[in-house]
Amino acid sequence: MIFIQRFVASQAQDVIDLILTIQQIEFGVPVTAADQPDLLDIPSYYFIGEGNFWVACLDGKVVGTIGLLDFGGGGFALRKMFVAKAYRGMELGIAQKLWKTALDWVSGHKGREVYLGTVELLKAAHRFYEKNGFTRIDAGQLPGRFPRMAVDTVFYVFKM
Repeated sequence: MIFIQRFVASQAQDVIDLILTIQQIEFGVPVTAADQPDLLDIPSYYFIGEGNFWVACLDGKVVGTIGLLDFGGGGFALRKMFVAKAYRGMELGIAQKLWKTALDWVSGHKGREVYLGTVELLKAAHRFYEKNGFTRIDAGQLPGRFPRMAVDTVFYVFKM
């Protein structure tokens, strides 16, 4: 059974290992943990304002992650949505459960919009976002306060 829970410090290394494996090995993105300071101190980045960070666990193993940064004015940035390759797909529905958890959080905390940035390479992620009501936008349509990542070239918004 999949269990979605709020991140706790004892899961830090498991989260880093999951995300770096997907980024570096699966997709060949030359990024390290040091390039992602939010991974090195999740509470300091994600537990600010109405932000949050969750992990999906199966049999005690971290198999997925999702984070929300609260950047004010009812806006949230969706970050670090990853599911281990062996656990993807509709059968377990982990990505869907993570997104529903985040969406329920945004709704319950008077959020109005969820923005995200990604890269062109992640076509399956694009399909997931579009299937779940995100609209692709140009970088010029991002709010000025959106915490943009330098590597991101594709942007989406979900309006509540």
